[in-house]
Amino acid sequence: MTSWGSSPDESTMPAARLVGSANAAVGMAAGVEILRQGGSALDAVEAATRLVEDNPDDHTVGYGGYPNLLGEVELDASIMDGTSRRCGAVGSLRGYRAAITVARAVMERLPHVLVVGDGAARLATEIGLVEEDLLTPAAAELWQKGLNAKTGTGGADEAGMLSWMANIATDPERAPGTVNVLGLDRAGNIASAVSTSGWAWKYPGRLGDTPVIGAGAYADSRFGAAACTGWGELAIRAGTARMIVAAVAMGATLLEAGRAALLDVGSLDTGGHPPTMSVVTLAADGTHLAFSNETGKRYVFWEDGMASFDDAAREHIA
Repeated sequence: MTSWGSSPDESTMPAARLVGSANAAVGMAAGVEILRQGGSALDAVEAATRLVEDNPDDHTVGYGGYPNLLGEVELDASIMDGTSRRCGAVGSLRGYRAAITVARAVMERLPHVLVVGDGAARLATEIGLVEEDLLTPAAAELWQKGLNAKTGTGGADEAGMLSWMANIATDPERAPGTVNVLGLDRAGNIASAVSTSGWAWKYPGRLGDTPVIGAGAYADSRFGAAACTGWGELAIRAGTARMIVAAVAMGATLLEAGRAALLDVGSLDTGGHPPTMSVVTLAADGTHLAFSNETGKRYVFWEDGMASFDDAAREHIA
């Protein structure tokens, strides 16, 4: 086992890998091409995630994402370089679809890890991104129908009752979707990228696990990386992504680490609601697995030498 203070042996570097949640499929080709050309894992995971953020048909990420209770799309994202363990994250970003690129700007341009709200939007402007309305007609229609069905209102803050509305206007799938992308380049560097529009119809300003390093994602090139999608509050409470990587560092297999983490999530008090959680993992030796406490879930992956990416079933952890 590689010790905490050591670096990977260059003579045993694995071939490149790219692993993602199922909705990362639309961006996999871009990330794969970067890795094929000998590019960095950090560039690959950002490029793959950007295309998912551009996809208006994915209502859980970027442009076209589900809005909060007030009809505003707020984005969260994080990116991490597993070799330096530098990272950047944004939360409640409004008006800019490329949340993952703003997160990378936090990592590379600022002495901070997490920037939210107006500060994140200011940084997006500084790096040249173009402001736009992220709420598409399709997402707006679903938002209106969802609120009307659950609350009998049109979504306005009526008599300061947003907190009441937030508790009954639940996400169509209970917990939101997220795009997860993990990459390993030919130099042995691992990186993670995670982006989401968060819980649909959420209370304004809500942050999930995506921008919380160690909860929604974590990368360490010595051992591996993990990223989560599902009920973000649970991953925050359990420190799920960091827990998996730490278990691998202590000698656990990906299967052992992932199983322990999902069982830990399942032990939390959820008020009777299903503890929805899915995880993708990638080890420093190039092995990869994905897990879910829901049945029928899949993930996508590419390994050096494959003509194209493929998909596989996630391990079901009951």
